[in-house]
Amino acid sequence: MTPTERTLRARIAANESWARTPDRSARVAPAVEAVLRNFERQVDPDGLLDPEERRKRALNARRAHMSRLRLKRCRNERNT
Repeated sequence: MTPTERTLRARIAANESWARTPDRSARVAPAVEAVLRNFERQVDPDGLLDPEERRKRALNARRAHMSRLRLKRCRNERNT
């Protein structure tokens, strides 16, 4: 099987799986929570902040990260 065929098979399988998923949010919730925990460790490595404040800062850190990714994509698109 060629790399293109493998990619297409994987894409088909992923789309079929998502088509059978009744609650998309529940399916991705563990991954979203894991990402936020990583950002919480970045903004409060010693665990000194109030949990609510830590979560707020983690959400801001995630937004900043996503904005940096968008900026990088825009620059790459402009240079191609």
